Amino acid sequence: MSLRVYNTLSGKKEDFEPLEPGKVKMYVCGVTVYDYCHIGHARANIVFDVIFRYLQYIGFDTTYVRNYTDVDDKIINRANERGIPSQELAEEFIRAFDEDMEALGLVKPTHEPRATAYIGEIIGICHQLIDKGLAYEAGGDVYYQVDGFPDYLKLSKRNKDEMLAGARIAPGELKRNPMDFALWKAAKPGEPSWDSPWGPGRPGWHIECSAMSSSLLGDSFDIHGGGRDLIFPHHENEIAQSEGASGKPFVKYWIHNGFVNVNQEKMSKSLGNFFTIRDILKVYDAEVVRFFILTAHYRSPIDFSDHNLKEARTGLSRFYEALQSAEHATGSIPADPVTPPSTLGAELKQQFVEAMNDDFNSALAIAHLFEGVRTMNRLLATKKFAKKPELVVQVKDLHTTIIELGSVLGILGSHPAEWLERVRMAGLAGLDISKEEIEALINERLVARQIKDFERSDQIRSELEERGIELLDSREGTNWKLK
Repeated sequence: MSLRVYNTLSGKKEDFEPLEPGKVKMYVCGVTVYDYCHIGHARANIVFDVIFRYLQYIGFDTTYVRNYTDVDDKIINRANERGIPSQELAEEFIRAFDEDMEALGLVKPTHEPRATAYIGEIIGICHQLIDKGLAYEAGGDVYYQVDGFPDYLKLSKRNKDEMLAGARIAPGELKRNPMDFALWKAAKPGEPSWDSPWGPGRPGWHIECSAMSSSLLGDSFDIHGGGRDLIFPHHENEIAQSEGASGKPFVKYWIHNGFVNVNQEKMSKSLGNFFTIRDILKVYDAEVVRFFILTAHYRSPIDFSDHNLKEARTGLSRFYEALQSAEHATGSIPADPVTPPSTLGAELKQQFVEAMNDDFNSALAIAHLFEGVRTMNRLLATKKFAKKPELVVQVKDLHTTIIELGSVLGILGSHPAEWLERVRMAGLAGLDISKEEIEALINERLVARQIKDFERSDQIRSELEERGIELLDSREGTNWKLK
């Protein structure tokens, strides 16, 4: 099956055919840099990171642009509160964003433009729209005239008459229609500003993305992405100003990720359920967060909670435990040149690609990887496994394939022993027990078993389970993991 994507513009899945064969141009709205990023930002950026990785994996030469909005009312207000220049604040949170994304394992986009570097292009688009009668100047502001663009609201499918009935013009605004939106804002005292034909001012929010995307990708490109909250007004306004200026279709496929709830409620600072990425990474490994987000389809809402993150940690641990077992069992066994090659890896890869080709269904792709792990564990459990070359070849094939496919999702790139130990120790931070205490109880249990005091041995196992620790007995001895 070839790649199919859900297009917000058409409201259905469509065969993916880029404008230029073999090449994909993708623009994703980045952050407004005035604060630390939260779990919603994590989801959006991980989703499009995986889309970028997958497009490259299946052979597309992909150009990925993700911007920074580094001039905005929120940035100016926060900088004024702190008594620092707005650009200083923006630089601080650009660095913070980069650190968070690196921690979450994101690859760098091809281009990361900043809005303030495209002032000339923004002014140029304003000129084009004014010349075409789609924009007008009023008191140093420039507004887009939505009545001049018949396709306005084609992305969000909203009713213009209903919206107009509830729209209002704020005091001081000189726009002709309550739904008209600002392309250029006249400077206010103390704000950053740039010279323009309409006097000193700064860009409106929506025009920034039109200028950066057209400059780097052209007037028409393949994919535009972002969270569902950006469909209106941001993406709707981008279409109006971009298509109004160029006279060409702006974007072929619009892709939007779903919302993040926290404990089944909308995330909100007022509800006290607002978590930054930095807050979360103090408790959970970054790969666990990434894995959790990818276990849901990108368009579905996802519920962020301690329970669900612990479930994700358990699931990801199963992968690493299986990979570790496979390495231990096959690492010292030399290749047998006469043994037929395995087909299990190729079959797993086909299932993975079919899942991802169905609108980037990472949840189904991970389910197939779990099946690969179950098959690998079943082979490893075969009696006299090491003496059966065909099984060894199959396990090595699955091991290699699982790691390869995991890299497409940005997971399973760590050494299993190191990852499992790191996660174990991080998990202990939330429990009332130390590693030393666990090991002391394991040693006590070993002595109890040697003297056949099985009652005490069972007591220790039960005590550790009640405190969140599961014991793992094997021929090599007793190990432990978070329950």
